[in-house]
Amino acid sequence: MKKRKTDAHSHDIRFIRFADLPGHIHSYSTRTSLDDGHRHQVRGRTSTPYQGTDDGHIHYYEGTTSYDDGHVHRFRGWTGPPIRLPDGGHYHGFSGQTSYDDGHTHRYRGATGEGYL
Repeated sequence: MKKRKTDAHSHDIRFIRFADLPGHIHSYSTRTSLDDGHRHQVRGRTSTPYQGTDDGHIHYYEGTTSYDDGHVHRFRGWTGPPIRLPDGGHYHGFSGQTSYDDGHTHRYRGATGEGYL
């Protein structure tokens, strides 16, 4: 059956819930543990938020460390839930271990900056 022009496809915008996933991200920067005689820098920006934790939203992050001692490591993970600030903003803690490269790994731990659009 051929569609008529009056059978156009449409959506009702009243049912789209933008407030559930505000589009903010966080920057982060920290140094790794000292292993095999050197450290690396871990830095980047998180994804937009994911809902689903009892304590609030979380963010995904991934990247490649700085190039030090002739190599890099990969890292990825999820932040912890939001840590509220007195002014109404928030930040997140994060920690993990890098990929195994050049015969070793590194640990890292830090906190994101405040969220921004």
